[in-house]
Amino acid sequence: LIIAAASAVIRDDEGQILLIQRSDNLEWAMPGESMELGNSVYDTLVREVSEKTGLEVISATLFAIYSEPRFAFTNAFGGEHQPIRFSFRVDEWRGTLITETDESVDAGFWAADQVPERYHETLSDLAAFTGTVILK
Repeated sequence: LIIAAASAVIRDDEGQILLIQRSDNLEWAMPGESMELGNSVYDTLVREVSEKTGLEVISATLFAIYSEPRFAFTNAFGGEHQPIRFSFRVDEWRGTLITETDESVDAGFWAADQVPERYHETLSDLAAFTGTVILK
């Protein structure tokens, strides 16, 4: 199954990165999830950030699209998935961070060197972003 998803890199005033602890697997992750019928990729970004953090995305910039087979995974039920993930830099946001929602059990801003290794490539791509979307 091929799935479209959006993810957000959200920074605070000190440049720390927002991570949420997912309620389904307790892993720390950047806010984001799969697209739903009737949504655009940008709608997905806005919805997922709101659902997982309580924050409102005001503006965001697409910086990378990840679709290579190396990103494929098998879910807990044995279903094989290859995502097409649209990664956005959230340029402006507002609201108060909610640390526990229906989809997350904790949330907070982390120093870049403390972010889980699986996000190092995303952060490296964001640092290299010059205005042309990175395709992988």
